[in-house]
Amino acid sequence: MTSSKSDPLPPDPVLVQLGSHRWLVPLLADLAGHKGARFVELIHRLGLPRDSLTRTLEAAQAIGWVRRNPGHGHPLRPEYILTETGQAAAARAATIADAHGALGLPSGAATRWGLPLVVGIGAGHDRFNALSRLLAPATPRALSQGLAALGRHGLVTREVIDMRPPASRYDLTGNGRLLAAACS
Repeated sequence: MTSSKSDPLPPDPVLVQLGSHRWLVPLLADLAGHKGARFVELIHRLGLPRDSLTRTLEAAQAIGWVRRNPGHGHPLRPEYILTETGQAAAARAATIADAHGALGLPSGAATRWGLPLVVGIGAGHDRFNALSRLLAPATPRALSQGLAALGRHGLVTREVIDMRPPASRYDLTGNGRLLAAACS
């Protein structure tokens, strides 16, 4: 595939937000599957340290996807539920979490820009500069780290093209294509 020369569309904001915290996809998928949960239940089901879960819940609340259930439980043991906008994001997160499980990827395997990178490469943006233009808020370092992580998980391959100066072309593996389809 070749890089798109047209003006790229901005990255999908929901996908970027889903990748903004390592545990946001598994958290939203769990809340969607269980129609809400208490903090302790989430710790046990997701296997997270308290501080990681606290930060992820705070991020989900700041985005507007999760809130405390106002009529449930003790104030020190709140139940968390999805908001209306959170339900749409959680449905997408559940699809992505299912794909992670089917591919044998650990929960929270993606970097912040991992999911948008997979979608961008799948859409034909196969060069670093094309991906950089597509995901304009991302720094080159963040993109490099995301591509390296995707390569370690067997989702992306990198081909070095012998030219002056040398260039790289990225492509999705079979598993990468499955993940890209789940992100759409």
